[in-house]
Amino acid sequence: MKKEITKKHRNDIILIVCVLFVATVGIVYLNFFRSTGDTVTVTVDGTEYGVYPLAQDRTEDIYSGEDNLNHNRLVISDGKAYMGCASCPDGICVAHKPVYRDGESIICLPNRVVVTVAVDGEADTPDIIM
Repeated sequence: MKKEITKKHRNDIILIVCVLFVATVGIVYLNFFRSTGDTVTVTVDGTEYGVYPLAQDRTEDIYSGEDNLNHNRLVISDGKAYMGCASCPDGICVAHKPVYRDGESIICLPNRVVVTVAVDGEADTPDIIM
């Protein structure tokens, strides 16, 4: 019985080491091998609002909702994009870190605003083809 417990613990340790290795490789890939984006695509309620280059510093006011009462301010500076302010009650999008890598996004759910970073207009290509 003692040998069975030792084999079980050994197998558990091997499994934990394998999972940690895969997680470490994934984190290293996401942090060091993703390319930086060229453009930021803004969609409001599923409709494209605008596409802006990350290389050009600018501030863009985004209005949405009934009578355009919802307001988000997108700031592009030093090749990074972030929400400067928003009229949403929770402010999660404003607290989000600046995005600049391909595939990163900022989402303001109450105002239905999505900001996505892409390389050379890849935001238009579908993720899945059915």
